[in-house]
Amino acid sequence: MELKYKRILLKLSGEALAGDKKMGIDYNIVTDICKNIKMCTELGCQVAIVVGGGNFWRGRSSGEMERTRADHMGMLATVINALALADSLEQQGVPVRVQTALPMQQVAEPYIRNRAVRHLEKGRVVILACGTGNPFFSTDTAAALRAAEINAEVIFKATMVDGVYDKDPKKYPDAVRFDRVSFSRVLADSLEVMDSTAASLCKDNGLPILLFDLSDPYNIVRALCGEDIGTLVSED
Repeated sequence: MELKYKRILLKLSGEALAGDKKMGIDYNIVTDICKNIKMCTELGCQVAIVVGGGNFWRGRSSGEMERTRADHMGMLATVINALALADSLEQQGVPVRVQTALPMQQVAEPYIRNRAVRHLEKGRVVILACGTGNPFFSTDTAAALRAAEINAEVIFKATMVDGVYDKDPKKYPDAVRFDRVSFSRVLADSLEVMDSTAASLCKDNGLPILLFDLSDPYNIVRALCGEDIGTLVSED
């Protein structure tokens, strides 16, 4: 198979790791996802991953809790998911490093851009946890920021939806899926791709996003090889 991209940032939601359980981690699903990440590395692709924490905690739905504290709890949730992914990858023989935006040296490396790039160049998967390390920023924004920093060619946003629609396909059966859509339209029409901060960051840095369905984890490999799946968001 021929690669379309040589360095990607894969954005995984926490919910994707929970499967039908909705909460926590379904290790069978994690294993299936990691098998396909391993295929990507075997094809010669450099893979960085940003993972969310919504299967354990969602800061924005934390009621009356102080927002900064709620977001810090969400950052810790992403570390749990990052360690689960790292364990599965290591069991399959894939070299991996976990880096965190908040220092926790007993658990993972601190995020250092040059070190992350060096790991990628050596064929290691780099899993980036704790978001940006700052409250009020989503893990989508973290994915956009880290992708720009490490010079990724594209962000793969693997979700439970097969692309970008003009309206919610779960509510409206006549919703239309886009094959391609511009960042300008995403921002103007508030299409559900990423939050506006993340989308603006990608737009400003010419960083495309390919959004596709993760219910079949092999879609990661299909996307890597340029198959026509999901929705490509770019300004071209």
